[in-house]
Amino acid sequence: MKISARNQLKGKVKSIKHGPVSTEVVIGVAGGVDITSVITESAAKDLDLRTGAEVYAVIKASNVLIAVD
Repeated sequence: MKISARNQLKGKVKSIKHGPVSTEVVIGVAGGVDITSVITESAAKDLDLRTGAEVYAVIKASNVLIAVD
């Protein structure tokens, strides 16, 4: 896989919640951290995602917001 995004975290799919339009995918990465991604249902099918499958969380963002109370 070649991709320009520099933030790539290898992990395993922990859970998948399919919906009528979108799918929530939880990926476990190093250090016991979970990353949740919401993708289209068609993308989930195209990727043939399964619990336990090895995947990459690829993060590409122009902004990261921080808030405090």
